[in-house]
Order: sequence, then C-alpha cells, then structure tokens
Amino acid sequence: MVQTIRIEAEARERAGKGAARATRRGGLVPAVIYGAKQEATLVALDPRDIMKELQKGGWQSHLYEVAVKGGAAVRTLMRDVQFHPVTDRPIHVDFQRLAPGARIRVKVPVHFENEASAPGLKAGGVLNVVRRELEVYADPDAVPERFEIDLGATGIGDSLRWSSVKDTFGTKPTIADRDFVVATIAPPTTEAEIVAPAAPEVPEATKQKAGGKAAAPAPAAKKK
Repeated sequence: MVQTIRIEAEARERAGKGAARATRRGGLVPAVIYGAKQEATLVALDPRDIMKELQKGGWQSHLYEVAVKGGAAVRTLMRDVQFHPVTDRPIHVDFQRLAPGARIRVKVPVHFENEASAPGLKAGGVLNVVRRELEVYADPDAVPERFEIDLGATGIGDSLRWSSVKDTFGTKPTIADRDFVVATIAPPTTEAEIVAPAAPEVPEATKQKAGGKAAAPAPAAKKK
C-alpha cells in the first residue's frame, strides 16, 4: 500500500499574487490546502521537497502529511502543480485535504507482468497500451502503488480489461458502466516496400506525334 509522505511547511498569512511573489522571493513555493468543508490553509514549502516528489513519479496517488510549523499536520493529496514557463520550476502547489471516511479519486499506474513469456508477444504481436493509469475511487489508507495485469497466457488479438487486474484492493473504477479495455495484443505490423514500376521508354517518333507534327528538315544550301 501507498506510504504517507511528510512535508514540512510554513504558514502564510496573506493570499494574492503579491503575497505569492513575496514568498517566491524568499526562496519558498506558495501552496494552498483546501477541501473537507474547511477554510483553505495557506502554506509555503521548500522547493527541494516538491522537486523530490515530482521526480519520483506517481505523485498524484501519494498521500502527503503536510506538517505546518506551529500547527497540526494535515493529510492531503497533491492535486496540481504550476510551473514557471521558462525555468520549469514549481511556482504553486494545490493540496486537497482528506475528509475522514471519504473515498478519494486517484490515478494508479498499471504494471504488466510476464511480457517476455507472453505467447502473443513471442509470436510477434505488439502490446498496445490503451491506459497506462487507471482512475479509481479508493480508501485513503488503502491506495495501491500500482495495478498488475498478467500477460503470461495472452495471445494475438486478446484484450486486457479492468477484470484482468489481479487485485483491485477494494477500489472502484470511475468508469463504472463497462469492463473497459486497458491494453490489447495487436497483430505484428509489416512494412511492405512498394517500388513504383519504371516508366517505359517512349520512342522518339511517339514523342513527336504527341507534341505535334515533326519539324520539317532544314532546306539544303543552294549551290552558287
């Protein structure tokens, strides 16, 4: 199951663009914690902590305990990160506060097992991944790190669906009306080399007919 990651934060008193710019000039990243029918909490974070999480990948499905200096720690999800258009550094972070007992909407990555031994892939088929992440409703304390699908018995033309996931960990997909496709084993693709036939050589006489009458021969020189 997913771990809860602790992030240290400082409280911010003022909202607005001016206050956010002042926070950035101080070397911190402005952030907000919202949700659970409570007032938004303004905080400032160390940019190194944010970059560390972003580089890990899968940050949208991780639980974060934002520990505000001088206050209580808040269980959250990191919902959005805004980046500077030039430096690509984080300039603002949105956290969603978790309400007790409420399910959360998260994206969980998919991992495919036994690709090397899959009959369809060994026969030249191609794994066509339709969804690399599956969006589900989950208990905050039981968010899976990933979903696993076994390819060990799959052949060319097979479809892997939500029902193919080995363990859903009690989650429910946001697409609830059908057993949706996650991946397929597509037939092998071949690129046939198409060579255009060479144009037949056209005789000179035919060229002259096509272009009109043949040019009259030049008159012979008169004898003096």
